Amino acid sequence: MAETIRGKGVISGIAMGKIMLAGQNLDGYLVNYQPDDKETERGKAEAALTAVAEVLRESIERLKKQDLAEQAAIMEAHRMMVQDPMMAQKIEEKLEEIPNAPRAVLKAAEEQAQMFEQMNDEYFSARAVDLRDVGKRIAKYILGVKEPEIGEEKVVLCGREIEPSVIAGMPTDKIAGVLLGSGSTTAHAVIIAKARAIPTIVGLNKEDRIDKIADGDHVIIDGEVGRIVINPDQDEVESYREKLKKQQEMAAHYAALKDLPAVTTDGVKVELMANIGTHMDVDNALNYGAEGVGLFRSEFVFMGRQDIPNEEDQFKAYKEAVEKCNGNLCVIRTMDIGGDKPLPYLNIPHEDNPFLGYRAVRISLQRRDLFLPQLKAILRAGKFGKVGIMIPMIINVSEFKKVKEFIEEAKVELTHEGKAFADDVQVGIMVETPAAAVMTPVLAKYVDFFSIGTNDLVQYTLACDRGNINISYLYNHFNPAVLRLIQRTITSARENGIWAGMCGEMASDPNAAVLLMAMGIHELSMSAPSIPRVKEKIRNISSTKAKEILADVMKMEDGDEIKAYLAKIL
Repeated sequence: MAETIRGKGVISGIAMGKIMLAGQNLDGYLVNYQPDDKETERGKAEAALTAVAEVLRESIERLKKQDLAEQAAIMEAHRMMVQDPMMAQKIEEKLEEIPNAPRAVLKAAEEQAQMFEQMNDEYFSARAVDLRDVGKRIAKYILGVKEPEIGEEKVVLCGREIEPSVIAGMPTDKIAGVLLGSGSTTAHAVIIAKARAIPTIVGLNKEDRIDKIADGDHVIIDGEVGRIVINPDQDEVESYREKLKKQQEMAAHYAALKDLPAVTTDGVKVELMANIGTHMDVDNALNYGAEGVGLFRSEFVFMGRQDIPNEEDQFKAYKEAVEKCNGNLCVIRTMDIGGDKPLPYLNIPHEDNPFLGYRAVRISLQRRDLFLPQLKAILRAGKFGKVGIMIPMIINVSEFKKVKEFIEEAKVELTHEGKAFADDVQVGIMVETPAAAVMTPVLAKYVDFFSIGTNDLVQYTLACDRGNINISYLYNHFNPAVLRLIQRTITSARENGIWAGMCGEMASDPNAAVLLMAMGIHELSMSAPSIPRVKEKIRNISSTKAKEILADVMKMEDGDEIKAYLAKIL
């Protein structure tokens, strides 16, 4: 008998297939494993690290040949984790405690994963899954565990967590859909699914809904509304086959937009850029039609290490991203790390309220050993393309003036060292606090651009923790207070002859994009797969009509009313 459950649809689309439970349980293998002496176990771990790195290298080459650039990039990140000296050291430490190679490997990976998981940043906490995936891969090699075989029928992968390597290692034509217990939209499993346009639903751990799904069940999933039909009847199957046909037609329509500009019917253009975590994300962004990078989260360069990355390590990472942008702008945000993103080598004490604490530019201005090498690396990367430096968490002019002093010092050092650097790098700030938004008429006189970070701006303006499910209904980027701060920022930029962009989640909302365009925004930066939908919305409206809608919206008093109005009229 058919049963319907719901989760959160994160990648829209219809899919039909047989459930394949992902994520092999190693408990039985571990119980039966008989360890040898400590030296032999150490040798097994070392051999496994070498072998897994080689397997990943072959997988990367295969994915590149199939033009699956993003999956290749993610597997490359996994290979870097396997070859990271910190991973080898952690395994060595665990072998001293547990003279059992597979258990030591899993324990080492788990400890590193927990460090990432503690961070109040969805992007970085999602990397915990990658570390567990890598650890499991190495342990499976030692244990001699083989991957499950796939039959002829398309499968819907289902699991509380699904290792990215499972999806990356399977042919796209074999995966109909993905069902995840966890709710992270930035998990690499979700990113790979998005790159392949695989319908995906998350959040099934809530109320243990995932336990209703058994291996071998036939399901229909609707990623648009988060609906899952378990063992559907024939009438429901036929109904969804019609929807599948329309879905294929829409996919072809979006693909045709890739090389077209985001220009309204009366000629107003908005640049659509991509948010990236590493230089390896650029290729995928360009495949979706990105016109450059509006946010390079440089903190990823600092993660998973035992010490501060030196200037040369950073320069290589930034240079690769800049070169891949092919002359288009690449905006690199300086390190946005603090009490909510603990790094052992920074020795930042625990804070009760890290979002309002010692983070981002507040650390940079006090840590010359961190800030100066990063600025020098970015300036050097500027010789290989068009670069912008973006400073997070600025709340006043004096902070920005200190930043500019550091930049001048970096230029002096580079000159004395005989290193080439760009002298025309734009320097801007993220507008992510009410203080910065209110002060934009003043700040605009000192900066080259504004980039509105709506994720923090919304939560700071509304005093609403975006990760707290009890008050999630209050978190709304259409709240009139938020819209007024955004409009003030864009107006301040235009009046002072600088450009204003947005790199928060609001930028990927097509209906919000219409309002932002009407306000006069220059650039929107978002996750790459969101670009076609935003582009289509902008290309199908005139700026005159958008301004009429904006005028109506700015008279409204409630965020939910505004959201409903936009959904109806657009």
